[in-house]
Amino acid sequence: MTKNRTRLSVPEYVAGVLSGNRMVLSRAITLVESTLSSDQDLAEQVVNGIMGATGKAIRIGITGVPGVGKSTFIESFGQLIVQKGHRLAVLAVDPSSQRTKGSILGDKTRMETLASDQRAYIRPSPAGSTLGGVGAKTREAMLLCEAAGFDVIFIETVGVGQSEVMVKGMVDFFLLLMLAGAGDELQGIKKGIIEIADAIAINKADGDNISMAHKAKREYSNALHLFPLNKNGWMPQVKICSAVDKTGLDEIWDMILSFKEKMEDNGSFAENRSDQRITWLHEHIAYLLEHRFYNNSTVKKSLSEHLSDVRSGNLSSISVARSLVDVFIKDIENG
Repeated sequence: MTKNRTRLSVPEYVAGVLSGNRMVLSRAITLVESTLSSDQDLAEQVVNGIMGATGKAIRIGITGVPGVGKSTFIESFGQLIVQKGHRLAVLAVDPSSQRTKGSILGDKTRMETLASDQRAYIRPSPAGSTLGGVGAKTREAMLLCEAAGFDVIFIETVGVGQSEVMVKGMVDFFLLLMLAGAGDELQGIKKGIIEIADAIAINKADGDNISMAHKAKREYSNALHLFPLNKNGWMPQVKICSAVDKTGLDEIWDMILSFKEKMEDNGSFAENRSDQRITWLHEHIAYLLEHRFYNNSTVKKSLSEHLSDVRSGNLSSISVARSLVDVFIKDIENG
């Protein structure tokens, strides 16, 4: 059967997603991940068609240091959430996935119980070489999952560094997973990532590691008090848990619910969502301009002609960049 025969119409996509049809949801996410111009046009119509059913989920970003047990944590924490009557979608941001193929593909096989639960939906990370592109696709996938009835969204960072900042900009609550007893815990992750965390969870607090987990909790709590208070009035908290023993997870969920209630009461929840939408607008404009610039045939030709001169130092990068932008604008003006 050809692709044209199997492609759904916009009303079929919208109706399928809104009814919670998992197959249609998966196809809709694949559509928004596509780089084909025809698919992007269709995806835009589909996303616009489901916008009225979005925004009702609690969006939680989850990241962690290497070896922290993030897959096991998401599996155990996710099971707790669906057992409480919620529907959970797990997505990922992985700007390096073209090279590494992302870890969530493996995570899906390791999260066998959660992956087989009809109340949960685990989606592999979209491949992409730029944060702007990956972020846009993840945001659209998140909106589609919300429209399909998932009221809790996990957005996992698979990469490190800048991807954490991007995830913080698309969620309501950002959870940082850390380890105890790994030596110099406070040096184990960049200060900037600790600053954006709404809470830190010390995982693997089990067996002989419990006392070290409590010690790490005190150290992180003291460190967090050195940071300025968030403008929303929330003081980041530190919890200890064991994803293996499934202890401490209830406390983390209760904390997130408490956060949501407080932010809704003081208006910060809605304000944050509104600010994020404006940020997404500007980020996507920048991404689209960059994408169209580098895919312009005239720009490609001119760029290839000047690369050797820039590399050798015969021409400055600034002058060539300006000339390429001029070429791009002129090409657009000429149709």
